[in-house]
Amino acid sequence: MSTSFDCHLLGLPLHQGARKRGTIMGPEALRTAGLESALEDLGLRCRDWGNLDQPQPGQASRHENPTLYCLDEVAAWTAAIASKAEALANEGGVPVFMGGDHALSAGSVAGMQAAAVKAGKPLFVLWLDAHSDFHTLATTASGNLHGTPLAYLTGKPGFDGYFPPLHSPLPLEQIGILGLRSVDRDERQALARTDMWIHDMRAIDEHGLVRPLKAFLERVARAGGWLHVSLDVDFLEPAIAPAVGTTVPGGATQREAHLVMELIHESGLLRALDLVELNPFLDHAGMTARLLVDLTASLFGRRITDAA
Repeated sequence: MSTSFDCHLLGLPLHQGARKRGTIMGPEALRTAGLESALEDLGLRCRDWGNLDQPQPGQASRHENPTLYCLDEVAAWTAAIASKAEALANEGGVPVFMGGDHALSAGSVAGMQAAAVKAGKPLFVLWLDAHSDFHTLATTASGNLHGTPLAYLTGKPGFDGYFPPLHSPLPLEQIGILGLRSVDRDERQALARTDMWIHDMRAIDEHGLVRPLKAFLERVARAGGWLHVSLDVDFLEPAIAPAVGTTVPGGATQREAHLVMELIHESGLLRALDLVELNPFLDHAGMTARLLVDLTASLFGRRITDAA
């Protein structure tokens, strides 16, 4: 049953995916920066569902990788977020998952994937990120689980018994990564064996982003698919978006990022959005939060020339 809402805002203050604290404040920073009012100014009807409560972890797990950080807490979050994401997918409108670190996407994408499969639709994911987040529990050297969601979502081995079972793994050929520029050795080797669409920053510098991004979006359209966009702050150049604990120089400029958002909006394919890794403690007078609000507005239809 659908509702009359065009978008659903849900705060996911998950911060246990990394050791650097501060992303727990991300949802409130996005609210303070005016995310809901920016969307309503476009004529959209939004509902803010507040923040999802932190779930209680289950029995303590033991893993051969001693570096793993907050494994049981992140697994509990994943299950809770997936359940809520699937419910929101069935409400109609576009869920906007406000984080929180990128570990939350293990749940948000899993929930959207479950809903898409039940609706007979393929889910495509566009990962806007400096990192591929394709580590398994065994290969991550840092132990930070915000570097593992794509491996989990695609059914790579080693998550069984630790993370909740997937309704169905996400096919690798339905994933696109844009803006990649920091990849560990184990991830690089694993990515080389996949059918993911990857357009890194060098490819953007050499060939631009319009034609390849349009080609990816056309694939989604031909398949009649849903598109889930996962936007990590470190996709952006740190000079314009400093509020992230994993800064990597050479990211997307403000103009490039707005262009990406406008192209996605024009495709009419958007079905869900993650806004992740915003750490207000590291921000400069709220500039990153405001930029994320502006980019979200572009994604929902505001052109950059229309901005106040």
